[in-house]
Amino acid sequence: MALDQSFVGRSYPPTPPYEVGREKIREFAEAVGDTNPVYVDPEAAKAVGHSDVIAPPTFVFSITFKAAGQVVRDPQLGLDYSRVVHGDQKFSYVRPVRAGDRLTVTSTIEGIKSLAGNDVLDIRGEVHDESGEHVATAWTKLVARAAEEA
Repeated sequence: MALDQSFVGRSYPPTPPYEVGREKIREFAEAVGDTNPVYVDPEAAKAVGHSDVIAPPTFVFSITFKAAGQVVRDPQLGLDYSRVVHGDQKFSYVRPVRAGDRLTVTSTIEGIKSLAGNDVLDIRGEVHDESGEHVATAWTKLVARAAEEA
């Protein structure tokens, strides 16, 4: 059953603040194999103009994907998450994520379409710091595979 098009444009409440820690940034950089010293060494980050270590560009995925859970768990939407695969991801930054940031994410359904019986759901996650400054936007594409016919 196709997802309801009337959900396009629906926004969900901002997440509770997520405090970005140096250790989380280091762990993420190690996990993705990025050895840039600005991710682990405060002095290296300061040498290029940052107040503290910064996070790799894909770091916000960890909080925006979690925030998108509000969308996928919305019982009114009716998404069968057991059939969902991650289709695509992209990011746009206003500034880097820094250690010490307290970030919230507001998720909005940007698009719903059906392709060959599959539902494609586009979710935009707007990331703001505690002062309300826009930090980044993440777009997540989820594909709910069509149910197999019996």
